[in-house]
Amino acid sequence: MTDEARWDRLVDRRGGNRGDARRDALLTAFDELLREQSLDEVNVAEISRRAGVTRSAFYFYFESKAIAVMALMQGLYDAAADANELLVKAEGDPRDRLRGAITMLFDSVDRSPHTYRALLEARAASPSVREMWEAGRAEFAQVIAGMIGTERAAGRATPGPDEDALATVLLDLNDHALERHSLRAGPPRDQHIDALTHIWLRTIYGADS
Repeated sequence: MTDEARWDRLVDRRGGNRGDARRDALLTAFDELLREQSLDEVNVAEISRRAGVTRSAFYFYFESKAIAVMALMQGLYDAAADANELLVKAEGDPRDRLRGAITMLFDSVDRSPHTYRALLEARAASPSVREMWEAGRAEFAQVIAGMIGTERAAGRATPGPDEDALATVLLDLNDHALERHSLRAGPPRDQHIDALTHIWLRTIYGADS
């Protein structure tokens, strides 16, 4: 299954609607409103009005505002998929590879911090969003665990905790860092990326380079 099909499966119960003009108009209107208001303040009637469609059209595509936020986060999902692909290739200097993957995630949040903040609201309020988020996270963790296992088998990574548990904890660390960054908290961006790179590198490879 492609990354695009996997995301559609998680976000849109009807599937195959990307490129649909009404759906795109709803997401554009939703994105504009989230630049001005919090997720809780935005209402479906205003999204529909801006998009030039009826309220029923919104619910045709999305079960709720919280689910629609997940559709807006396509860029973040794509960035995470690209970061995973970069890590799985296991080519070149590990530090450069890890820093490049982490930077992709920060770039994605910086392109749309308002939607990431809306995602945090949606995850806190909606069990469905939390379930979808965890399902996507589990898939990414599985890929990272496989990479760690391959690097250990090749003698490039050091022995350590169970690969699946380690991958999950490292992704938890990334999530918390991106949350703080989106809220303009924590260290400056470059220092944040440097620290995360150091932790990933030391944890997997047991060295700074």
